[in-house]
Amino acid sequence: MSGLTTIDLLVVGAYFALIALVVARVARRKQTKEDYFLAGRNVGWVVIGASLFASNIGSEHLVGLAGSGAKDGVAMAHYELHAWCLLVLGWVLAPFYARTGVFTMPEFLERRYNATARWILSCTSLVAYVFTKVSVTVYAGGVVFETVLPELTIGGLSAFWTGAITTVLLTGAYTVSGGLRAVVYTDTIQAGVLILGSLCVTVIGLNELGGWGELRTQCGSDFFNMWKPLDDPDFPWAGMLFGAPIVGLWYWCTDQYIVQRTLAAANVTVARRGTIFGAYLKLTPVLIFIVPGMIAFALDKTGRIELGESDKAFPVMVQTLLPTGLRGLVVAGLLAALMSSLSSLFNSCSTLFTVDIYQKLRPDSSERTLVRVGRIVTAVIVALGILWIPVMQTVSGSLYVYLQSVQAYLAPPITAVFFLGVFSSRINAAGAVAGLVAGFVVGMAKLTVQILSGVEGVGQQLPRLLVAFGEINFLYFCILLFAFSCATVIVCSLCTPAPDAKRIGGLSFGTLSDDERAQNRRSWNAWDVIHTALILAAILSVYLYFTG
Repeated sequence: MSGLTTIDLLVVGAYFALIALVVARVARRKQTKEDYFLAGRNVGWVVIGASLFASNIGSEHLVGLAGSGAKDGVAMAHYELHAWCLLVLGWVLAPFYARTGVFTMPEFLERRYNATARWILSCTSLVAYVFTKVSVTVYAGGVVFETVLPELTIGGLSAFWTGAITTVLLTGAYTVSGGLRAVVYTDTIQAGVLILGSLCVTVIGLNELGGWGELRTQCGSDFFNMWKPLDDPDFPWAGMLFGAPIVGLWYWCTDQYIVQRTLAAANVTVARRGTIFGAYLKLTPVLIFIVPGMIAFALDKTGRIELGESDKAFPVMVQTLLPTGLRGLVVAGLLAALMSSLSSLFNSCSTLFTVDIYQKLRPDSSERTLVRVGRIVTAVIVALGILWIPVMQTVSGSLYVYLQSVQAYLAPPITAVFFLGVFSSRINAAGAVAGLVAGFVVGMAKLTVQILSGVEGVGQQLPRLLVAFGEINFLYFCILLFAFSCATVIVCSLCTPAPDAKRIGGLSFGTLSDDERAQNRRSWNAWDVIHTALILAAILSVYLYFTG
């Protein structure tokens, strides 16, 4: 069965109408700088948790994660089990962020270190967002439309271009008008639609295949084993065990794109409970994204669907298996994934540029001016996302592996600087700046050599040592880069004077006052501990089940 029926289109239309209603209500509110960028700092924990999940699960997950399931089985489940990193955010770092009242992660680095560290992280983050997160999300959205709605064309544009551009423009419009408040409340709706729609794909796919036992039979034991051999080209078990968490801690605990939701909480308790609820939701992708990819592989193997490229596993199942009406719901879920991630990206980029760059250069700017600049920046990022689509069309192989490999080259120095700074009051600005710069240069060198090695006619001319450097597995390299970054930060800090204890008071565990420690203790109770333990137990259970 192909295309969408009238009922499907009505379901999709109802989804858009609901989003438009929420945005309209939010846009009517008076918007100060704090309201536009941090939703007035009065968002509840349910909304924070749902927004954390919806922001994380983009169309690159639906396309790339399901594609990885069709190609490699549960290997990528390691990343989804990083729900524990959200707990680290809630229990370890959120109290520091809340205490300082910062708007951005680079601003926190300035408080802990100096303005140079802030500038480095601001510029690095903005460039990385445009060339990784925005571009990958837009490209993946185009793939979804190309597969699910091949007949969708406007003005001679293909379904890929029509779907990608339309969704980017619509998402940009509500992000510009409503700021973070519009983002988090639409995310809450989108998380529900996404989970419900994707769960339907899993259930119907399993039913079509003949159940879980048939899935194990068709896929084989390798697909159900998260631990690949040490020489696996993509997911060696040591790399997944020690390297992937470095990326996870960066992404969930220090990346503006994610952490901005917790900054919008009324207090530390709300922020922590938002991360706990988000961690519960983060456990679902194994079942609703990876498993559908494995089902698609099994159905293709038995001749019941024609899969083709692995990255088309999820949209092909939507197109071929789902009945009328339900297909519309799942397409709405696909749109929700794309729009929630894009809106978060647009708002995060806007916040980084406005607060960390524009306001630093023009400190006397009025609240109205800052909100206007934020809206202009959002529009610019929308345009850059569209312009980058042709480049992303050249991406080959697994989309999700591509995204994780690039992040593995960016994350280690940032993770090192944040966590060393919080756990040790001896780490100083000189060490932080040296670690950020050296780590970024080495990481980009690895990415550049890796790209050049794959270019026909260029790779053959590179020295063998450089080629070997470029061929290091991205997860192993992540571990090495993290160790190098930590060593750089520590050595440079020890070789220069210690930071002034009064200046960094309350910004590391060693400089917390008795009153601050007491406030931290009052911010949690048995509810937080019990649910944290339940999440950790669920993660351990999944690891044990998928250990073959």
